[in-house]
Amino acid sequence: MILRNIDHFLNKITMYRLVLYCLILLWVLGFLLSFFGVMPFTPIDLTISCIVIFFSCLLINAFFEKIFKVPSNTESTYITALILTLIAGPERGADLWFLILISALAIASKYILAINKKHIFNPAAFAMAFGAYILSYYASWWIGDLHMILPVAVTGFLITRKLQKTDMVLSFLSVFTIFSLGKNVFNPQHVLLAMQNLFTYSPILFFSLVMLTEPITSPATKKMRLTYGMLVAFLLAPFVHINSIYFSPELALLAGNIFSYLVSSKQKLLLTFKEKIAIADNTYDFVFHADKKLNYQPGQYMEWTLGHQKKDNRGMRRYFTIASSPTESNIRIGVKFYPQSSSFKKNLRSLKKGDTVVASQLAGNFTMPKSKDKKLVFLAGGIGVTPFRSMIKYLLDRGEKRNIILLYANNNYLDIAYKEIFDQALQNLGIKTIYTLHNEVGIPADFIYERGLVNRQILQEEVPDFKERIFYISGPKTMIDSFKKVLKEMGVRPSHIKTDFFPGYA
Repeated sequence: MILRNIDHFLNKITMYRLVLYCLILLWVLGFLLSFFGVMPFTPIDLTISCIVIFFSCLLINAFFEKIFKVPSNTESTYITALILTLIAGPERGADLWFLILISALAIASKYILAINKKHIFNPAAFAMAFGAYILSYYASWWIGDLHMILPVAVTGFLITRKLQKTDMVLSFLSVFTIFSLGKNVFNPQHVLLAMQNLFTYSPILFFSLVMLTEPITSPATKKMRLTYGMLVAFLLAPFVHINSIYFSPELALLAGNIFSYLVSSKQKLLLTFKEKIAIADNTYDFVFHADKKLNYQPGQYMEWTLGHQKKDNRGMRRYFTIASSPTESNIRIGVKFYPQSSSFKKNLRSLKKGDTVVASQLAGNFTMPKSKDKKLVFLAGGIGVTPFRSMIKYLLDRGEKRNIILLYANNNYLDIAYKEIFDQALQNLGIKTIYTLHNEVGIPADFIYERGLVNRQILQEEVPDFKERIFYISGPKTMIDSFKKVLKEMGVRPSHIKTDFFPGYA
């Protein structure tokens, strides 16, 4: 129940906004603790450092944004500034110049050390690494203080759960612990003391839960995420060094960022808006022309940046599954609009022909298996059907037959999207679609459907060989969790259940 409530909260907030709130909370707690003398600085020192870093980052970012003529995410700048505040200083007097310099290094790395307008390095880690080896200024990492361990663990848990990168963090912590304990791992008397020193008097929790998990500079696929976590942990081992240079957390993360860049998608597209097509009630396909060919698999997603004035607290970035097929010449996304739409969606809805949007960070493992002999079930809820539109359109265009059943749940008939594609798939490829509707108003007389939600009875009736199939589930997280529970109760193996996920606003 607790986790369900946590997930409900996380579903209602963007990734950037969550990280921002968590970092602000950590800073406020550090500020309050400094009043009682338990932190190694005064409230005034912390406040001055924060103001210097914050305004330096904002001014320098505005300068680079104008020079490079690219839209930036203000929340991302706030996050960089707050991370620097939590690991650098607090300083006073002449040392404030170092805070200005590391702020400049962090922001500059986003623009200068970028390929196809995608930055390679974690900005805060880059700034502190160069601050140490060029300016002889070292991070204090005051956020690693014993008194901050609980709030760091709680906020870090929220961030990691939102990003669904628990596997990467655990791979890092496991390898880091084993290598750090060294010979003590075989001495039970020393293990507890060593573990206490590792996690209560060091910044390792903040480093792994907040900085390591940054989406842009970490891999998107599970296998590469695990490798990335283990690689960074290995570089932090006491015996790993290059001549007299040992890896600090910042240097280890930068090395990991290089690995991540090499194994991740490097494409960044400038998309020109062509048209908006109504596909269901308050639901539209937005069709774009790309400035270059995008190589992707049906079912993958990208981050979309739409610069606009008067941004609300949900920012100017969103993750959307690509609804088009790689066989189509245009890129399209399917978007559902609600009465209280964000500023992003309002501006998206008002796009005019010729307007541009930036798309980057192609990612996602929610793709069909290479083997055409695998029997599949697609479970979709609402606009969560978009990856299946991409997959089925791909199969139609290639004339590729696969044993697939689509179960598509909606509130009412008018919410059904892409019906013409699914009708064509039934006729040409034998892919059957079972529609389920909660509200039966306005349904055509000849329309065949099931009443209510997709449940165990419907699954057993429509998919009698369910134990032989791989299930793909896409939709609201509450629906995904419900379907997963039902399938596991039916005896479907966890390895045969794949769920769609992308970070950001759900």
